[in-house]
Amino acid sequence: MTNELTEKKPAPAPFAGSIPSSRGTVKLGCERLLESEAPVLRGKRVGMITNHTGVMPSGQHIVDAFRANADIKIGALFSPEHGFRGDAPAGKHVGHGIDAETGITVYSLYGEHRKPEKSMLEDIDVLVYDIQDVGARFYTYISTMTLAMEEAAENGIQFVVLDRPMVLSGDLIDGPVLRDDLRSFIGMLPIPVAYGLTPGELAGLVQRDYLTPRGLSVELHVVKLGNYSRSMWYDETGLPWVLPSPNIPTIETASVYPGTALIEGTNLSEGRGTPFPFQNIGAPFIDKNELSGFLNGLELPGVTFEPLDFTPKDASTVSNPKFKGQLCHGVNIRVNDRNKIKPVEVGIALVCAIRKLYPYYLMFRADGAFDRLVGNRNISRFISDGADYKEIVSSWQTELREFEESRREFFLY
Repeated sequence: MTNELTEKKPAPAPFAGSIPSSRGTVKLGCERLLESEAPVLRGKRVGMITNHTGVMPSGQHIVDAFRANADIKIGALFSPEHGFRGDAPAGKHVGHGIDAETGITVYSLYGEHRKPEKSMLEDIDVLVYDIQDVGARFYTYISTMTLAMEEAAENGIQFVVLDRPMVLSGDLIDGPVLRDDLRSFIGMLPIPVAYGLTPGELAGLVQRDYLTPRGLSVELHVVKLGNYSRSMWYDETGLPWVLPSPNIPTIETASVYPGTALIEGTNLSEGRGTPFPFQNIGAPFIDKNELSGFLNGLELPGVTFEPLDFTPKDASTVSNPKFKGQLCHGVNIRVNDRNKIKPVEVGIALVCAIRKLYPYYLMFRADGAFDRLVGNRNISRFISDGADYKEIVSSWQTELREFEESRREFFLY
């Protein structure tokens, strides 16, 4: 089963600024549970919320490790966006099924249902969450966790989070805090785009800011990481790299993703269907040299922009990408110093630059996707009015500082 759940992927290219940890390999929550905290699940029927990222450092999937432990009985599996094996393209609905290797029912939480139904939880005593996250608000795994915690609270079911380090450093927070009127499955919590909390830490915020206002409370147990410092990037943990989703192939991609994913809300290509999604940005109407020169002139911390031509194509990770089969011109974003980068600032500066250079071409999607992604309706209005990116970035700094302080209540590391 290990080979089925964890497809072998090529190692990511070296990432500027990578530094091995001096503390040794980080110990995952799933490891610590099996070593010393398995009794918390003894005699209980377990519902596992996981996917292809739920692996031990050895590559063994957590489901296999649990099945080998006599104290743990898995009653059902629950999968987020991209499915149990992590190979479904972004946004594609996934149905329920039976895992061929184990015979265990897999309920999809990214299809007809976005949270477990009461009927799915029959004979389930505890829900266990073990998914690798990036650390961006619109990465839907955390919405799955939020809704599963809500259902657990409503049904008196314990919720256990097996903590994992984020791909991004926990010191990186950036972007506006989500407004209530823009809550959706790509943003359910009052947090900035990059929020700097591990899944276990974020579960505490879900309890306070999502469940409590609804008059709910869940019995929450977080199995903490060992040897972890919140300033770490994933490649400093000593853990093997597993793609968190099909279009995040490297840690460098993840470092710009909180900003360049905003491009999905425009008529520009965000690079899906190319070897460098979220780093290749462009459109047929752009002059690549003009755009790269303009952006490099802004001297944004931690990044440079290289002129680029690319043609999006169908791939296993995406079908029918924007400008499929059309030659696009734009930039490739290179990260030179990840500890200086402000990814949302980069994304806003990029859109503002294209608005300035090509005012009659840039468009926001009519369905309001940009507003939902950024979490604040004012941002698209500022851009449309021709505001300078620095003015826009300054508009969210007060709320970002307030969040930076309030999130400390949930720090486990």
